[in-house]
Amino acid sequence: MMTLLPIQEHLEDNTQFTEREECQESIYMSVDFYTRVGYNPPWICYYASIDGILVGSAAYKGLPINNRVEIAYGVFPSHRMKGIGTQICQELVALSLDTDPNVTITARTLPEENYSTRILTKNGFILLGTINDPEDGPVWEWEYVT
Repeated sequence: MMTLLPIQEHLEDNTQFTEREECQESIYMSVDFYTRVGYNPPWICYYASIDGILVGSAAYKGLPINNRVEIAYGVFPSHRMKGIGTQICQELVALSLDTDPNVTITARTLPEENYSTRILTKNGFILLGTINDPEDGPVWEWEYVT
């Protein structure tokens, strides 16, 4: 069973993650992200755990804006190709719907077919089209449909 473990607002409150090699880059990015967008549970960053083993990361890219929230996720290299990305996406969708079923859930991917686009399709997302992201340039935008 998968569990989403919250990444806390301050680095010193995340000692269970800061010592882990697979978390080294993402833990600092997450805490830095909070300084820019705020720390507003449940719209935060998480690590995904299965039976006590960290397998990936999950995040909301801040509070919903205009009733829309963007999700992001990743699977640690040693756990790829096992369906874990699909599970992480499912967990983010479920948490969002449980928190506020009126929020539209979105995601962005590179503008090409890849693992992430398959994960989103499996989880009920549809491709809206290409948009220009200020940080990433042209990306595909996806929306969850119930």
